[in-house]
Amino acid sequence: MSKPGTPSIVVQRSQSRFNTNVSWLDSRHCFSFGQHYDQTNTHFGLLMVSNDDIVSAGAGFDTHPHRDMEIVTWVMSGSLVHQDSQGNSGVIYPGLAQRMSAGRGILHSEKNDSWRLTGVAEHADPVHFIQMWVLPDTPGIEPGYQQLDINDQLKDGSGLAVVASGLAEHTNTTAIRIAQSKAGLLAGHLAPRERQNLPSAPRLHLFVAAGDVWLESGEQLATGDSARMSEAGGIAVTAGAAGAQILVWQMH
Repeated sequence: MSKPGTPSIVVQRSQSRFNTNVSWLDSRHCFSFGQHYDQTNTHFGLLMVSNDDIVSAGAGFDTHPHRDMEIVTWVMSGSLVHQDSQGNSGVIYPGLAQRMSAGRGILHSEKNDSWRLTGVAEHADPVHFIQMWVLPDTPGIEPGYQQLDINDQLKDGSGLAVVASGLAEHTNTTAIRIAQSKAGLLAGHLAPRERQNLPSAPRLHLFVAAGDVWLESGEQLATGDSARMSEAGGIAVTAGAAGAQILVWQMH
């Protein structure tokens, strides 16, 4: 663990993540989750959960409770149906940002059921999504839900788009809002060999959702790898020959 104010970059390789693998779910966890617990790996800054999930067609998470967490879901491929006890429902697809504020308590389900809703057989594919949880500023708030299509901001080579944020600097961006004033999530579809500066913040969590990138330090991160950066400044990453999709949590 680095001392406060000391620059640090810690890389977590994809194969070192905890893995939950059952008949309908292949889930890889960046931090302790469910039955997997390591007291040295419970969170990074405000980011408590970062799960990389693949759910089979017709399957998913039945109705279950959450409380006092800002939950952001980012679909990589396929589509996911959300329903909750506040009467919210929606189909989440790539480029559609979704946030659920659990607040004082909410029940919801997440199913790979979009093919049942549309009646289109080719939708009977697995859904691949990244789900991330951050702590809210204030416990016990009113539960809430928001979704927003940001595909126009996610064109290849267009830099980083703000997906979900509570940061004041992102107030005027096209993004969903989270009830945490010290954190924001950005996404980038990097073109082959594109160089991208990451925001400067006391903590950054970089997750490579697809492709590969090179850090300025010379470290290569492949699909599923992540880097936890503390006091590292606004460093740059460069996409590999096939490009990359990255998710970056900026935390103050």
